[in-house]
Amino acid sequence: MSGPDEHATETAHLSEERSRSVDSIDPRRAVELLGVTLVGILGALMIGFVALDWLRHYPSLGTLPTTAFEQFLIAGMWADYVLGTNVFQHPFMWRSIATGVLVGIVGPLVGTYLVHRQMALIGETLAHTAFAGVAIGLLVIGLTGFDGSLLFVALLVSVVGALAVQWLTERTSTFGDVPIAIMLTGSFAVGTLLISWGRGHVPVTIDIEDFLFGSMAVVTADGARMMAILSVAVVAIVAVTYKQLLFITFDEQAARVAQLNVSGYNTLLVVMTAVVVVGAMQVLGVILVAGMLVIPVAAASQIARSFRETLYLSILIGQISVLGGFAFAIGSSLPSGGSIIVVAITFYLVAVATSLLAGRSAAISMH
Repeated sequence: MSGPDEHATETAHLSEERSRSVDSIDPRRAVELLGVTLVGILGALMIGFVALDWLRHYPSLGTLPTTAFEQFLIAGMWADYVLGTNVFQHPFMWRSIATGVLVGIVGPLVGTYLVHRQMALIGETLAHTAFAGVAIGLLVIGLTGFDGSLLFVALLVSVVGALAVQWLTERTSTFGDVPIAIMLTGSFAVGTLLISWGRGHVPVTIDIEDFLFGSMAVVTADGARMMAILSVAVVAIVAVTYKQLLFITFDEQAARVAQLNVSGYNTLLVVMTAVVVVGAMQVLGVILVAGMLVIPVAAASQIARSFRETLYLSILIGQISVLGGFAFAIGSSLPSGGSIIVVAITFYLVAVATSLLAGRSAAISMH
Protein backbone atom coordinates (compact mmCIF):
# COMPACT_ATOMS: atom_id res chain seq x y z
CA MET A 1 0.00 0.00 0.00
CA SER A 2 2.93 2.30 0.57
CA GLY A 3 4.08 2.00 -3.03
CA PRO A 4 1.35 4.15 -4.58
CA ASP A 5 1.68 6.69 -1.75
CA GLU A 6 5.43 7.00 -2.28
CA HIS A 7 4.91 7.36 -6.02
CA ALA A 8 2.30 10.09 -5.45
CA THR A 9 4.67 11.90 -3.08
CA GLU A 10 7.51 11.78 -5.59
CA THR A 11 5.19 13.01 -8.33
CA ALA A 12 4.10 15.92 -6.14
CA HIS A 13 7.73 16.85 -5.43
CA LEU A 14 8.60 16.76 -9.14
CA SER A 15 5.58 18.93 -9.91
CA GLU A 16 6.67 21.43 -7.28
CA GLU A 17 10.21 21.54 -8.69
CA ARG A 18 8.90 22.09 -12.21
CA SER A 19 6.61 24.82 -10.91
CA ARG A 20 9.52 26.54 -9.16
CA SER A 21 11.71 26.31 -12.29
CA VAL A 22 8.93 27.81 -14.42
CA ASP A 23 8.35 30.58 -11.87
CA SER A 24 12.09 31.30 -11.73
CA ILE A 25 12.37 31.95 -15.48
CA ASP A 26 13.23 35.61 -16.03
CA PRO A 27 10.48 37.03 -18.29
CA ARG A 28 12.90 39.60 -19.67
CA ARG A 29 15.41 36.95 -20.70
CA ALA A 30 12.63 34.82 -22.17
CA VAL A 31 11.52 37.74 -24.35
CA GLU A 32 15.11 38.38 -25.46
CA LEU A 33 15.65 34.73 -26.37
CA LEU A 34 12.36 34.66 -28.25
CA GLY A 35 13.32 37.80 -30.16
CA VAL A 36 16.77 36.47 -31.06
CA THR A 37 15.19 33.18 -32.16
CA LEU A 38 12.74 35.01 -34.42
CA VAL A 39 15.60 37.07 -35.87
CA GLY A 40 17.51 33.85 -36.51
CA ILE A 41 14.50 32.34 -38.29
CA LEU A 42 14.11 35.49 -40.38
CA GLY A 43 17.82 35.39 -41.24
CA ALA A 44 17.59 31.74 -42.26
CA LEU A 45 14.55 32.54 -44.41
CA MET A 46 16.43 35.33 -46.18
CA ILE A 47 19.43 33.07 -46.75
CA GLY A 48 17.00 30.56 -48.22
CA PHE A 49 15.69 33.20 -50.62
CA VAL A 50 19.22 34.13 -51.72
CA ALA A 51 20.00 30.45 -52.27
CA LEU A 52 16.84 29.98 -54.37
CA ASP A 53 17.69 33.09 -56.37
CA TRP A 54 20.99 31.43 -57.22
CA LEU A 55 19.85 27.84 -57.72
CA ARG A 56 16.96 28.73 -60.05
CA HIS A 57 19.51 29.46 -62.77
CA TYR A 58 20.52 25.79 -62.84
CA PRO A 59 17.86 23.82 -64.80
CA SER A 60 19.50 20.53 -63.88
CA LEU A 61 18.18 20.99 -60.31
CA GLY A 62 14.60 20.78 -61.51
CA THR A 63 11.75 23.22 -61.07
CA LEU A 64 11.68 23.31 -57.25
CA PRO A 65 14.06 26.29 -56.81
CA THR A 66 12.20 28.31 -59.46
CA THR A 67 8.81 27.46 -57.99
CA ALA A 68 9.91 28.36 -54.45
CA PHE A 69 11.46 31.59 -55.71
CA GLU A 70 8.23 32.53 -57.41
CA GLN A 71 6.38 32.02 -54.12
CA PHE A 72 8.46 34.82 -52.60
CA LEU A 73 7.43 37.10 -55.45
CA ILE A 74 3.77 36.10 -55.05
CA ALA A 75 4.02 36.91 -51.34
CA GLY A 76 5.50 40.24 -52.41
CA MET A 77 2.54 40.89 -54.72
CA TRP A 78 0.15 40.31 -51.83
CA ALA A 79 2.24 42.64 -49.67
CA ASP A 80 2.03 45.30 -52.38
CA TYR A 81 -1.74 44.81 -52.58
CA VAL A 82 -2.19 45.16 -48.82
CA LEU A 83 0.23 48.06 -48.38
CA GLY A 84 -0.61 49.89 -51.58
CA THR A 85 2.99 49.75 -52.81
CA ASN A 86 4.64 48.46 -55.96
CA VAL A 87 8.03 47.22 -54.80
CA PHE A 88 7.82 43.86 -53.04
CA GLN A 89 6.94 41.92 -56.16
CA HIS A 90 10.36 42.68 -57.62
CA PRO A 91 13.38 40.44 -56.96
CA PHE A 92 15.71 43.38 -56.29
CA MET A 93 13.63 44.39 -53.27
CA TRP A 94 13.82 40.90 -51.78
CA ARG A 95 17.59 40.92 -52.32
CA SER A 96 17.81 44.27 -50.55
CA ILE A 97 15.67 43.04 -47.66
CA ALA A 98 17.71 39.85 -47.38
CA THR A 99 20.96 41.81 -47.32
CA GLY A 100 19.57 44.30 -44.80
CA VAL A 101 18.31 41.55 -42.48
CA LEU A 102 21.71 39.86 -42.50
CA VAL A 103 23.49 43.18 -41.92
CA GLY A 104 21.17 43.75 -38.96
CA ILE A 105 22.46 40.49 -37.45
CA VAL A 106 26.20 40.48 -38.11
CA GLY A 107 26.72 44.26 -37.79
CA PRO A 108 25.75 44.47 -34.10
CA LEU A 109 27.25 41.01 -33.49
CA VAL A 110 30.74 42.19 -34.45
CA GLY A 111 30.08 45.73 -33.24
CA THR A 112 29.47 44.55 -29.67
CA TYR A 113 33.11 43.48 -29.41
CA LEU A 114 34.37 46.64 -31.13
CA VAL A 115 32.42 49.01 -28.87
CA HIS A 116 33.48 47.28 -25.66
CA ARG A 117 37.08 47.37 -26.85
CA GLN A 118 36.80 51.07 -27.74
CA MET A 119 37.48 50.28 -31.40
CA ALA A 120 34.35 51.89 -32.86
CA LEU A 121 36.44 53.98 -35.27
CA ILE A 122 37.74 50.84 -37.00
CA GLY A 123 34.37 50.34 -38.71
CA GLU A 124 34.46 53.80 -40.23
CA THR A 125 38.05 53.26 -41.32
CA LEU A 126 37.33 49.99 -43.08
CA ALA A 127 34.27 51.52 -44.74
CA HIS A 128 36.52 54.15 -46.32
CA THR A 129 38.94 51.40 -47.28
CA ALA A 130 36.08 49.56 -48.95
CA PHE A 131 35.28 52.78 -50.85
CA ALA A 132 38.83 52.72 -52.20
CA GLY A 133 38.17 49.09 -53.13
CA VAL A 134 35.07 50.10 -55.10
CA ALA A 135 37.12 52.71 -56.95
CA ILE A 136 39.83 50.15 -57.73
CA GLY A 137 37.20 47.68 -58.88
CA LEU A 138 35.63 50.20 -61.23
CA LEU A 139 39.03 50.92 -62.77
CA VAL A 140 39.84 47.21 -63.09
CA ILE A 141 36.52 46.59 -64.83
CA GLY A 142 37.00 49.56 -67.15
CA LEU A 143 40.61 48.89 -68.07
CA THR A 144 40.67 45.09 -68.26
CA GLY A 145 37.08 44.11 -68.99
CA PHE A 146 37.00 42.06 -65.77
CA ASP A 147 33.48 40.69 -65.37
CA GLY A 148 33.73 39.66 -61.73
CA SER A 149 31.91 41.18 -58.79
CA LEU A 150 32.76 44.76 -57.87
CA LEU A 151 32.07 43.95 -54.23
CA PHE A 152 34.56 41.08 -54.35
CA VAL A 153 37.31 43.55 -55.25
CA ALA A 154 36.10 45.89 -52.49
CA LEU A 155 36.17 42.95 -50.05
CA LEU A 156 39.75 42.07 -50.92
CA VAL A 157 40.90 45.68 -50.55
CA SER A 158 39.03 46.08 -47.26
CA VAL A 159 40.55 42.90 -45.82
CA VAL A 160 44.02 44.06 -46.85
CA GLY A 161 43.27 47.40 -45.21
CA ALA A 162 42.16 45.65 -42.03
CA LEU A 163 45.37 43.63 -41.90
CA ALA A 164 47.39 46.80 -42.52
CA VAL A 165 45.64 48.63 -39.67
CA GLN A 166 46.28 45.72 -37.32
CA TRP A 167 49.93 45.53 -38.36
CA LEU A 168 50.47 49.28 -37.89
CA THR A 169 48.72 49.28 -34.52
CA GLU A 170 50.89 46.47 -33.17
CA ARG A 171 54.26 47.42 -34.67
CA THR A 172 54.43 51.22 -34.63
CA SER A 173 55.00 53.52 -31.67
CA THR A 174 52.28 56.02 -32.58
CA PHE A 175 49.62 56.88 -30.04
CA GLY A 176 46.21 55.26 -29.77
CA ASP A 177 44.09 55.54 -32.90
CA VAL A 178 46.66 57.36 -35.05
CA PRO A 179 47.20 54.43 -37.51
CA ILE A 180 43.42 54.06 -37.79
CA ALA A 181 42.95 57.76 -38.51
CA ILE A 182 45.71 57.69 -41.13
CA MET A 183 44.16 54.69 -42.86
CA LEU A 184 40.70 56.31 -42.72
CA THR A 185 41.72 59.54 -44.45
CA GLY A 186 44.30 57.92 -46.71
CA SER A 187 41.98 55.28 -48.16
CA PHE A 188 39.21 57.80 -48.78
CA ALA A 189 41.71 60.13 -50.47
CA VAL A 190 42.88 57.30 -52.72
CA GLY A 191 39.27 56.44 -53.57
CA THR A 192 38.36 60.01 -54.54
CA LEU A 193 41.49 60.40 -56.65
CA LEU A 194 40.86 57.14 -58.51
CA ILE A 195 37.21 58.03 -59.12
CA SER A 196 38.14 61.48 -60.45
CA TRP A 197 40.87 60.09 -62.69
CA GLY A 198 38.70 57.23 -63.90
CA ARG A 199 35.92 59.50 -65.12
CA GLY A 200 38.25 60.85 -67.78
CA HIS A 201 40.06 57.66 -68.73
CA VAL A 202 37.73 54.68 -68.22
CA PRO A 203 34.77 53.90 -70.50
CA VAL A 204 32.59 52.95 -67.52
CA THR A 205 29.87 55.11 -66.03
CA ILE A 206 31.00 55.90 -62.50
CA ASP A 207 28.10 56.91 -60.27
CA ILE A 208 29.47 56.59 -56.79
CA GLU A 209 26.63 58.32 -54.91
CA ASP A 210 24.77 55.07 -54.17
CA PHE A 211 27.88 53.58 -52.61
CA LEU A 212 28.37 56.69 -50.48
CA PHE A 213 24.83 56.98 -49.10
CA GLY A 214 23.38 53.50 -49.65
CA SER A 215 20.59 52.41 -51.95
CA MET A 216 18.33 49.39 -52.22
CA ALA A 217 18.95 49.42 -55.96
CA VAL A 218 22.68 48.76 -55.43
CA VAL A 219 22.18 45.22 -54.13
CA THR A 220 22.76 42.72 -56.91
CA ALA A 221 22.23 38.97 -56.88
CA ASP A 222 26.00 38.52 -56.48
CA GLY A 223 26.08 41.06 -53.66
CA ALA A 224 23.23 39.38 -51.78
CA ARG A 225 24.83 35.96 -52.25
CA MET A 226 28.17 37.24 -50.96
CA MET A 227 26.47 38.77 -47.92
CA ALA A 228 24.68 35.50 -47.17
CA ILE A 229 27.88 33.45 -47.33
CA LEU A 230 29.88 35.94 -45.28
CA SER A 231 27.11 36.24 -42.67
CA VAL A 232 27.05 32.48 -42.10
CA ALA A 233 30.84 32.52 -41.78
CA VAL A 234 30.86 35.42 -39.29
CA VAL A 235 28.13 33.92 -37.09
CA ALA A 236 29.90 30.54 -37.09
CA ILE A 237 33.27 32.10 -36.19
CA VAL A 238 31.80 34.16 -33.35
CA ALA A 239 29.98 31.11 -32.01
CA VAL A 240 33.19 29.06 -31.98
CA THR A 241 35.46 31.81 -30.58
CA TYR A 242 32.95 33.51 -28.27
CA LYS A 243 34.83 32.79 -25.01
CA GLN A 244 38.22 33.77 -26.41
CA LEU A 245 36.93 37.04 -27.87
CA LEU A 246 35.12 37.79 -24.61
CA PHE A 247 38.29 37.18 -22.60
CA ILE A 248 40.33 39.47 -24.83
CA THR A 249 37.63 42.13 -24.83
CA PHE A 250 37.51 42.54 -21.05
CA ASP A 251 41.11 41.72 -20.06
CA GLU A 252 43.60 41.56 -22.90
CA GLN A 253 46.59 41.56 -20.56
CA ALA A 254 45.29 38.54 -18.66
CA ALA A 255 44.62 36.81 -21.97
CA ARG A 256 48.28 37.32 -22.92
CA VAL A 257 49.39 35.93 -19.57
CA ALA A 258 47.17 32.91 -20.23
CA GLN A 259 49.10 32.50 -23.52
CA LEU A 260 46.04 33.13 -25.67
CA ASN A 261 46.87 34.18 -29.23
CA VAL A 262 45.70 37.76 -28.69
CA SER A 263 47.22 39.06 -31.92
CA GLY A 264 45.52 36.33 -33.93
CA TYR A 265 42.11 36.99 -32.39
CA ASN A 266 42.52 40.75 -32.86
CA THR A 267 43.29 40.14 -36.52
CA LEU A 268 40.27 37.86 -36.80
CA LEU A 269 38.05 40.57 -35.32
CA VAL A 270 39.19 43.30 -37.71
CA VAL A 271 38.88 40.96 -40.70
CA MET A 272 35.32 40.10 -39.67
CA THR A 273 34.66 43.83 -39.37
CA ALA A 274 35.94 44.35 -42.92
CA VAL A 275 33.65 41.58 -44.16
CA VAL A 276 30.60 43.09 -42.45
CA VAL A 277 31.42 46.59 -43.69
CA VAL A 278 31.59 45.57 -47.34
CA GLY A 279 28.25 43.76 -47.12
CA ALA A 280 26.56 46.59 -45.21
CA MET A 281 27.92 49.19 -47.59
CA GLN A 282 25.34 48.10 -50.17
CA VAL A 283 22.34 49.31 -48.16
CA LEU A 284 23.94 51.81 -45.77
CA GLY A 285 26.64 53.41 -47.86
CA VAL A 286 30.26 54.15 -46.98
CA ILE A 287 29.44 57.21 -44.91
CA LEU A 288 26.82 55.55 -42.69
CA VAL A 289 27.97 51.92 -42.49
CA ALA A 290 29.75 52.34 -39.15
CA GLY A 291 26.43 53.31 -37.57
CA MET A 292 25.16 49.73 -37.72
CA LEU A 293 28.27 48.55 -35.89
CA VAL A 294 27.99 51.11 -33.12
CA ILE A 295 24.50 52.57 -32.56
CA PRO A 296 22.54 49.37 -31.77
CA VAL A 297 25.31 48.31 -29.38
CA ALA A 298 25.35 51.74 -27.72
CA ALA A 299 21.57 51.56 -27.28
CA ALA A 300 21.69 48.03 -25.87
CA SER A 301 24.50 48.94 -23.46
CA GLN A 302 22.23 51.53 -21.82
CA ILE A 303 19.73 48.94 -20.65
CA ALA A 304 21.56 45.59 -20.67
CA ARG A 305 22.80 43.92 -17.50
CA SER A 306 25.52 41.74 -19.03
CA PHE A 307 27.67 41.36 -22.11
CA ARG A 308 25.55 38.52 -23.43
CA GLU A 309 22.39 40.55 -22.95
CA THR A 310 24.04 43.46 -24.75
CA LEU A 311 24.76 41.08 -27.62
CA TYR A 312 21.15 39.90 -27.78
CA LEU A 313 19.61 43.36 -27.46
CA SER A 314 21.95 44.94 -30.00
CA ILE A 315 20.96 42.31 -32.59
CA LEU A 316 17.27 42.93 -31.86
CA ILE A 317 17.68 46.70 -32.07
CA GLY A 318 19.76 46.38 -35.23
CA GLN A 319 17.14 44.18 -36.86
CA ILE A 320 14.24 46.46 -35.96
CA SER A 321 16.27 49.45 -37.18
CA VAL A 322 16.86 47.79 -40.55
CA LEU A 323 13.24 46.75 -41.06
CA GLY A 324 11.90 50.06 -39.75
CA GLY A 325 14.38 51.97 -41.88
CA PHE A 326 13.36 50.04 -44.98
CA ALA A 327 9.68 50.75 -44.25
CA PHE A 328 10.39 54.47 -43.79
CA ALA A 329 12.55 54.62 -46.92
CA ILE A 330 9.94 52.89 -49.08
CA GLY A 331 7.07 54.93 -47.71
CA SER A 332 8.88 58.25 -48.11
CA SER A 333 10.97 57.45 -51.22
CA LEU A 334 14.16 58.22 -49.30
CA PRO A 335 17.59 56.51 -49.19
CA SER A 336 17.71 53.35 -47.13
CA GLY A 337 20.99 54.15 -45.39
CA GLY A 338 19.88 57.38 -43.76
CA SER A 339 16.50 55.92 -42.85
CA ILE A 340 18.01 52.93 -41.06
CA ILE A 341 20.45 55.05 -39.09
CA VAL A 342 17.75 57.54 -38.05
CA VAL A 343 15.62 54.69 -36.69
CA ALA A 344 18.64 53.27 -34.85
CA ILE A 345 19.41 56.66 -33.30
CA THR A 346 15.79 56.91 -32.17
CA PHE A 347 16.19 53.62 -30.31
CA TYR A 348 19.43 54.91 -28.79
CA LEU A 349 17.74 58.07 -27.47
CA VAL A 350 14.88 56.02 -26.03
CA ALA A 351 17.39 53.68 -24.36
CA VAL A 352 19.29 56.64 -22.87
CA ALA A 353 16.05 58.14 -21.53
CA THR A 354 15.02 54.78 -20.07
CA SER A 355 18.40 54.37 -18.40
CA LEU A 356 18.30 57.87 -16.90
CA LEU A 357 14.77 57.44 -15.59
CA ALA A 358 15.72 54.14 -13.99
CA GLY A 359 18.87 55.62 -12.49
CA ARG A 360 20.80 52.66 -13.83
CA SER A 361 24.54 52.22 -13.28
CA ALA A 362 26.77 51.91 -16.35
CA ALA A 363 28.56 48.83 -14.98
CA ILE A 364 28.19 45.67 -17.00
CA SER A 365 28.90 42.04 -16.25
CA MET A 366 31.05 39.82 -18.45
CA HIS A 367 28.45 37.04 -18.39
